[in-house]
Formats: sequence, structure tokens, C-alpha cells
Amino acid sequence: MAAYKEIVTKAVIGKGKKYFKNNYTIVADQKPSTVLGCWVINHNFKGYKSGNNIGVDGSYDVNIWYSYDNDSKTTVINKKINYNDVFNIKSRNDTDSTSDTDIIVRALKQPTCTKVEIDNENNINFNIEKELGVELVGDTKVKIAIEDDEEPWEVLEEENDEINKKIDEEVNENYLNNNVN
Repeated sequence: MAAYKEIVTKAVIGKGKKYFKNNYTIVADQKPSTVLGCWVINHNFKGYKSGNNIGVDGSYDVNIWYSYDNDSKTTVINKKINYNDVFNIKSRNDTDSTSDTDIIVRALKQPTCTKVEIDNENNINFNIEKELGVELVGDTKVKIAIEDDEEPWEVLEEENDEINKKIDEEVNENYLNNNVN
């Protein structure tokens, strides 16, 4: 009959991902003629425990390049966007939810601008999409079976005894001394 032992280790005890699509508006200084580009850069985020949920605070910068004055001049608008997202992640093990856990947040899809439009009031409306993944890492136990009977060691016998004996007989140990002038 096999005996069992428990190993305590850190493992992923909960995980989830969430897709976000947010709409924003920026007021332009001049009446935009055409949007020439939209870039999302400097994405930073950090996860934290918030009761039974996981919160993620983050930010990114949006740069919108547009033309104005009948497409004769261009400029770039910069806007920093802060966000706070909440994940409801269930723990997969039966341990107490107040135990020490680490939170790992990954951007599965970096924030990108998917749609930009100019309205009639000098406003630029745009959509940002992103996908975040959260893993909850904590202590868990793994139960393994232990074999009581240890297998005996196999005795290895030298099969090359004749070859080793022949080498010992034929090797001239004074070879270097005999060939020195």
C-alpha cells in the first residue's frame, strides 16, 4: 500500500481575462479636418487585492495626429488616460482567501485605437480596446504517493576486463624516455 505526502508550494490558484472597449472624446484646439493617426503608448498597470476581487490600476498615453485649416497644418494632441478595472476571480483551492497571494497582471492585448471620428463640434471621438489577464498565485498543497519499497541497486560488472589487461601488457611506459635524443 502506498503512503502519501503533502508538498506545500506556490501555484496559480485563480486566473481570468477580461476584454475592454472604451470610448473617449478629446476637444481639439483647432477644427480638425482629418485624423492622420492615433497611437497608444506607455501602458503601465498594477494589480491589487480589493476584498474578494482583484483590482487593476493603470494608465496609457494617447497621441492623436490630425490636420486642420483645410489640411494645410498638422498637430498632435496628447492625453493620459487612467483606468481602474475590477476582476472577480474565484480561487481554485480551499484555502483561506486572506492568505498571502501574489497578483500577476498581463496585457494579453495592448491598448490600441480601433476607431477615430471627428464630430461637428471640434471633438475627436475614439475607441480604445485592450485585454488584461490576471493570475492569483498562492500557497497550495500537492499530494503525492510514496513508494515504501525501494528498488535494489543493480550491480554493474566490467565487461572489458580482457581489453584492459591487453592494454596494460602492450603499453610501453618508457616510450617517451626511449625516443629522446
